[in-house]
Amino acid sequence: MKQLFDKSSYSCSRLVTKTYSTSFSKAITLLAPSVRPAIYAIYGFVRYADEIVDTFDSYNQDELFNEFEENYQKALDRKISMNPILNAFQEIVHQYKLYNLVDDFMRSMRMDLYKTNYKTVEEYAEYIYGSADVVGLMCLKVFVKGDEKRYAELEPFARRLGSAFQKVNFLRDLKDDTLNLGRSYFPNLQNYTLNENTKQDIIKDIESDFKEAYKGIVRLPMEGRLGVYLAYRYYMRLLRELKVTDSKKIMKERVRVNNFLKMEILLKAYVRYKLNIL
Repeated sequence: MKQLFDKSSYSCSRLVTKTYSTSFSKAITLLAPSVRPAIYAIYGFVRYADEIVDTFDSYNQDELFNEFEENYQKALDRKISMNPILNAFQEIVHQYKLYNLVDDFMRSMRMDLYKTNYKTVEEYAEYIYGSADVVGLMCLKVFVKGDEKRYAELEPFARRLGSAFQKVNFLRDLKDDTLNLGRSYFPNLQNYTLNENTKQDIIKDIESDFKEAYKGIVRLPMEGRLGVYLAYRYYMRLLRELKVTDSKKIMKERVRVNNFLKMEILLKAYVRYKLNIL
């Protein structure tokens, strides 16, 4: 009856995704059914790791993270875990050989436990690679079904998309990161404060990432193309909102895309996909 346990484990990963992110959850439903369980499993794992280092500040975060990492390693070794999130994820790690990517992800997550200020472009790039790029690369491994040649062709574009998503998140969450978590990811941020010139420089950098990433989106296998394209369009809209929002306001509140606009983005993305005009 291991199959029932595994099925329930993937269901838990799907529940975590739907609970934490309506946008990504909607994007995943537009992926082919054959790849959805794996993407849910990846999201469930990375979300739990991120929660430990970001929101559990009233608990011993070092201890929780160490236990989470140890339990992940045990799940890999045993090929089973009574933690359903880890049970589903370990299967995907083995199936698509994600070992090194997961190690890089966990390294960046651990940095959030002790590092609060990224002063150089190199430190910034290293953190983004481990916290975001590799998550996109995990998903890419699933989309190409482990085809190493196709993975190598699309890897640079997947990395740029992961970077763009993370940088948008940093800009959107600037208030919480600086005031609540005491973190400053952008190396060109002066004294944890955003001004208009710095904001425009950050946005230009993100726009460059998105422009390059798009070249890879249109070349993705059909199983993943629509879902990734929807996430891309959603984040592009969020970036547009940030672009027209005063830097002082970004420091005071979280910029959002309302539900009506999300539905509009979904419908337009679907129509463009169906007409093959992405």
